[in-house]
Amino acid sequence: MSDWSKLHVLLVDDIKSMRSMIRGILFKVGLQKVSDAADGFEALSVLKQEKIDLIVSDWNMPKMDGLELLKAVRADDNYKNIPFLMITAENRKENVVDAIQAGTSEFIAKPFTDGTLREKLDKILK
Repeated sequence: MSDWSKLHVLLVDDIKSMRSMIRGILFKVGLQKVSDAADGFEALSVLKQEKIDLIVSDWNMPKMDGLELLKAVRADDNYKNIPFLMITAENRKENVVDAIQAGTSEFIAKPFTDGTLREKLDKILK
């Protein structure tokens, strides 16, 4: 396993318990520095204040959803190269296509296992 302990992750999900669960998995795979945001607007605010190395975002959120956040990140020269992992309970083909067209690094459907998340992170962070 790679040494990911120095990387700073921005975890974006409107459900606090889901953030907590995903944070636990991130810690297990070696990602120790994690900041939280409850929606895309909050995430953009965190991006302005902290150096982020990876964004892990849910799709379905109020105010600004994950796809809108992804598009905002990819449109900003300061953040456009940050790896972005989109997580969603929606496993429709159109969603996957939309996320890929918007520039997601990887896509993962809920529910997922620790192993699945680790596999996606390996692909993104290589």
